[in-house]
Formats: sequence, structure tokens, C-alpha cells
Amino acid sequence: MSTTKTATIAVIGGSGLYEMDGMTGVESVDVDTPFGKPSDSIMVGELEGVKVAFLPRHGKGHKFNPTRIPARANIYALKTLGVERIISVSAVGSLKEEFAPLDLVIPNQLIDRTRLRESTFFETDVVVHVAMADPFCADTSHAVHHAAQALDINVHPGGTMVVMEGPAFSTRAESFMYRSWGADIIGMTALPEAKLAREAEICYATMAWITDYDCWHQSAESVTVDMVIANLMKNVATSKALLKQVIPALGGKRTCPCESALRDAIITQKDQISENLKRKLAPVTDRYLS
Repeated sequence: MSTTKTATIAVIGGSGLYEMDGMTGVESVDVDTPFGKPSDSIMVGELEGVKVAFLPRHGKGHKFNPTRIPARANIYALKTLGVERIISVSAVGSLKEEFAPLDLVIPNQLIDRTRLRESTFFETDVVVHVAMADPFCADTSHAVHHAAQALDINVHPGGTMVVMEGPAFSTRAESFMYRSWGADIIGMTALPEAKLAREAEICYATMAWITDYDCWHQSAESVTVDMVIANLMKNVATSKALLKQVIPALGGKRTCPCESALRDAIITQKDQISENLKRKLAPVTDRYLS
């Protein structure tokens, strides 16, 4: 990585959002990490006078399916650029009648149904247990909600998101099961991002745009790629307007628990962790292990 660019706020763009309009002074940054390369080059510039990093989750042209997204590399790379807050943009299906297609949900809970993804920076020789009772940053989520209200977006603050492995959509039986659990929406990408962001002490919030009713709704067509893309395209402009509204409101010192998530989470004694591993994890753990 050869850049002096840094940013405290990052946007991870989901399906349909592969670039950020309105950014100035943009530099394309390529970051190599111990966990491989990120999904794509990271665009660093200014939006509404605020330094922002933008990373398309699936890569430009949508190259990575949900299982293959290099989430550890993505979060690690953003951490090395100085990112403290991430706004994730994603497409989701609705599991509730009142959560209609084209609505925005700002979830506050997750149910993990993934099974094939690397979900921690701490695989071997160090044991870390971060708290995930509240997987999204309440402060950042509140800012997104407030900005959405100012733009008269039909927004639902709070909600439980099921994160499934994919890439296939749910069976009807699964969809009914998730509804019986009390879940509100279903997606494929918020995990392991939320867990990794917490390990990296980065605030994480999601703009979850509803594209469909999954396949439980008896009077609605079951979800298809065409349906998802059509509704995504309708919301792209709204997503960009909302990001321009909320990003200037996210400056200042953080006072949320995300900022010190590792403080009491590292179980392994410091003197039992190798210097090589400390160097590998330095962007994430340096304040505790240096």
C-alpha cells in the first residue's frame, strides 16, 4: 500500500452499489493483508467534506458470491486506513408483512446461519471472545435512522436479520421457520462482517434495503434475481442520498462500547503470544499487545 490517505468512515457497498457518487480527491488504494486481498481497490476521498473510504463488497462487476467475500481482508484493510465507523449497504428479503419491498431496515440483531466462512482474526495461538449481545453500533445506527427520517424514507429502526449462507435463496420451509423465530429480514452478508468489525473495534451499522418477501408470502411472487435487481436499482439513488446525509453526522469522538471491544476480550496472556503474531494482528490489537 503506497498512500498517505486515511479515512475514519467507510461505506461497504452491497449488490447494486459499486461506486460512490460525489466523492472528490479520490485515490484508489490497494491493500495487501495477512488475510489476502480485499474484494477490490478501496476508493478514498471526500464526501460532503468528510474523508470516506468506499469498498464494493462483491467487487466491481459482482465477482464474489456471499461465501467467498474476503471479509477478513476487507475489514483488516479498512482498519489499516484508520476507519472507525462502517456503514454497510445490503439487499435483504422481508419476513414480515409490514416490512415492505423498497423499505429500509436498520437492524439491531443478528441470527447466524452461515457455516462456511472465516469469522475471526484470532484463529490460532491467541484466544479472544468479543461481546456480541448487540452486534450493531447503536450510535451509528441511530444516526442512519435520523438521516433517513430527514429524507422521508420509509424506515424501520431495529429488527432481527437472519444471515444465511447462500448463494441459493431460502426454501419455503426455511422461510416459515425464520418467521417462527421472530426474525424480520434475511440477508447473506452482514456476517461475518459484524463480528470482524467488532474484533477490530470498528462501529458497524447496516442499511438493509428490502427487495422482496423471500418465499413465505402466499400472495407475492417468490424471490428471484430479477426481482432483487429491479428493486435494488430503484433504491440506489436513495442509498447514495442517505449516505450523503448521514456521513457528515458521524464525526467526533466515539463514546460507544465498540471503541474498546477488545479491552477485556483477549484471554491469552500477552507473554504467550508470539512476536510474529503480534505483528500480523497489529492494526487490530496493537493498543493491547504492543
